Amino acid sequence: MLGAALLPLLNLALPDGHPLHVSGYLLGLVGKFMCYALAALALDLVWGYTGILSLGHGVFFALGAYAHGMYLMRAIGSEGSYGSRLPDFMVFLDWKDYPWYWAFTDHFAYCLLLVVLVPGLLAFIFGYFAFRSRIKGVYFSIITQAMTYAFMLLFFRNDTGFGGNNGFTDFKRILGHAITAPETRAALYLATLAALLGALLLCRWIVGSKLGRVLQGVRDAESRLMFIGYNPLSFKLFVWTLSAVLCAIAGALYVPQVGIINPSEMSPANSIEMVIWVAIGGRGTLVGPIIGAFVVNGLKSWLTAAFPELWLFALGLLFILVTLFMRQGILGVLPALARLRRAPVSEEETA
Repeated sequence: MLGAALLPLLNLALPDGHPLHVSGYLLGLVGKFMCYALAALALDLVWGYTGILSLGHGVFFALGAYAHGMYLMRAIGSEGSYGSRLPDFMVFLDWKDYPWYWAFTDHFAYCLLLVVLVPGLLAFIFGYFAFRSRIKGVYFSIITQAMTYAFMLLFFRNDTGFGGNNGFTDFKRILGHAITAPETRAALYLATLAALLGALLLCRWIVGSKLGRVLQGVRDAESRLMFIGYNPLSFKLFVWTLSAVLCAIAGALYVPQVGIINPSEMSPANSIEMVIWVAIGGRGTLVGPIIGAFVVNGLKSWLTAAFPELWLFALGLLFILVTLFMRQGILGVLPALARLRRAPVSEEETA
């Protein structure tokens, strides 16, 4: 974490030709990976520790991004292509004013409230009816995937006020500062790092507490938990809603660093990729999903540039290999390798 915190300093303080200089591109790339890592951490909390496999966390990520993205759109002011106070896509569609659900989104604090409340409320309502009906396992995974697909189709529509295919883009300012300025990029990076570290500490506290032991009881023996007097509904609903909010915060931090949000972020494939990050890093470890998000997206960045047609095949192969030979992910392999390295020494001592 300390090394990651030094990257903005190496970007701002050192000139371009310096061997330790960190480029703005690399800083933005690591910032984007940290947003993915936060989303992976949120998914691990429900899947790794509570046994709830979600294939729809992409919708929470995108909702957080859209809530923050509208503030960034309104911060453009009248500097758009049409010179209107409305975003260009609304002018093109002959909108006369903002719809009610985008009212007050010119206030940064209000948009931050939307980032938390909208995905949290959606997760709470969805989870309440799903868990109350005792939907679990593959059936729950399927309906979460159906949910994110339905939202993706809704956001693709031009008449819903979400920008249609193009989504929100062409951001210029955030809190009065130029969004492309190196200092702003560094501040966004540090905010993302702080959010990731804070979420990791929160999740670590939760899984190490009595609440965490109950959540693991829900994962391992829900019927026994009910037999001794616990109601799994409230625990599952809490962790599901918290996970959705953390994922939305990741999306809100993602959009100003990447510069665009569109409905493709809600695609079921993106939610499945989140599951792969967790599985490859190490499900039920907290740190593992963070590593998995960095490893998979690092490979993706390299392969899509060098061999773009091979990425999906490589991702599928990686997931198969992890499923067959590394069920505990990267974090589970490291102790096994350490034991193998120590094995010959132990045999010699025995002899």
